Amino acid sequence: MSFKKVEKKETNVYVIEFQIDKVDFDAANDKAFKKNAKNINIAGFRKGKAPRHLIEKMYGKGVFYEEAINECLPSAFEAAAKESGLDIIGQPEFDVVSIDDNGVAMAATVTTKPEAKIEGYKGIAVTKDVKSVTAADVKKEIETVRERNSREIEVADRAAKKDDIANIDFEGFVDGVAFEGGKAEGHNLKIGSGAFIPGFEDQIIGKKIGEEFDVTVEFPADYHAEELAGKPAVFKVKLNGLKVTELPALDDEFAKDVSEFDTFDEYKADVKAKLTEKREKDAELAVDDQLYEAVLGLLEAEIPEVMFEIETENFVRDYDNRLRMQGLDLAAFFKYTGQTLDDLRKQMRPQAEKQVKMRLALETIAKIEKLSATDAEIDEEYQRIADSYGMEAEKVKELIAREDINADLSVKKAFDLVKANAVITKKSAKKATEKAEGDDEKPAAKKTCAKKSTTAKAEGETAKKPAAKKPAAKKSTTKKTEDK
Repeated sequence: MSFKKVEKKETNVYVIEFQIDKVDFDAANDKAFKKNAKNINIAGFRKGKAPRHLIEKMYGKGVFYEEAINECLPSAFEAAAKESGLDIIGQPEFDVVSIDDNGVAMAATVTTKPEAKIEGYKGIAVTKDVKSVTAADVKKEIETVRERNSREIEVADRAAKKDDIANIDFEGFVDGVAFEGGKAEGHNLKIGSGAFIPGFEDQIIGKKIGEEFDVTVEFPADYHAEELAGKPAVFKVKLNGLKVTELPALDDEFAKDVSEFDTFDEYKADVKAKLTEKREKDAELAVDDQLYEAVLGLLEAEIPEVMFEIETENFVRDYDNRLRMQGLDLAAFFKYTGQTLDDLRKQMRPQAEKQVKMRLALETIAKIEKLSATDAEIDEEYQRIADSYGMEAEKVKELIAREDINADLSVKKAFDLVKANAVITKKSAKKATEKAEGDDEKPAAKKTCAKKSTTAKAEGETAKKPAAKKPAAKKSTTKKTEDK
């Protein structure tokens, strides 16, 4: 291979001219002939025995040129690209300029990373707000654990009331006609949970086990099934049984069951300590987010579309890998959701654009500050990757180039530099003056409930989703922030 020159065509687009040497091209052409000759028939010769000059006379002198060029191209272009000094992204477009006694003259049109500018990345002002942990926060966390360790007890000597778990059979009718999805047997419903449409659960209150009755309701106007929205309905219901949830006492035995501590006071103190630690970490992450957004706003660059496309495809590939770890794939995901690959790409695109811009900004800072990883840091990163995937470090070194590891670590160092030079103002934490109800109560003398059940219990558990249920609210894609 011989490198010729680089010519700039437009912003971030260059043409690299290079030569595939004649000796390499001839060797590849011979290889292509030997590979394909055995499949060529020419009258007067046994299959695969026709001489090369006759094959070339019949099919043209360049019959094997394309295969020969493809054989030589990867290594020839790799060498030319390296000699050009360009930071190439995406796939090049190749053109054969000429084939003569000197070999093959090639031209590769490539897209490069943009020239980027960034200023003002030192001294960025951000706020760190660590939310204080109140007695109410501790109590809420403990109550969550307490509920997970509850048990359900059968009730047979009274009528249904609020907060009971009612086991029911039901079938719904609109205008006297049963509708699809409106029937279930043995469905567990916590009365007052709001899992069913308004008015349904209230009409179970006061009913006795074994009783059959009608529940009259009206579907909400915005109900997810359009054919039922706003219509009155009658459900034929039978109450099969009742259960109540019994919570364990908050005592030393509870602490032993749910933690490594022997006393409730020790457990409670640990809960507070862990909540405090979590809020400190959350506050640090919030600072990082502020810095990332600020750095993005400082970047100046004309970013090629191909960079966004490549990163979007990376996001899609990662999503497919995560699905496969759960026993699914993109094909199954599209089938279940009704989405298409283009829909998924559109969803991934905004985050992909942000990722590209952030990487470019930090790479630019690393270049300005001449940041680089040491050999020891690179080897440590290889070992970290190896440990996380259960591989040998030497195998990881075969898969990931040392310069790629260095690039990643340099980007991390660039962000660390931005953070180290940021002006971080801490918000003064408000003192938690109010105490949660019952916070000062002493632990109960004895435990009134059996140890935690190994069977998880979900309210409203059912094998079939009835149409009577409210549609689930969509998950927010934005992080929730606590009130300041």
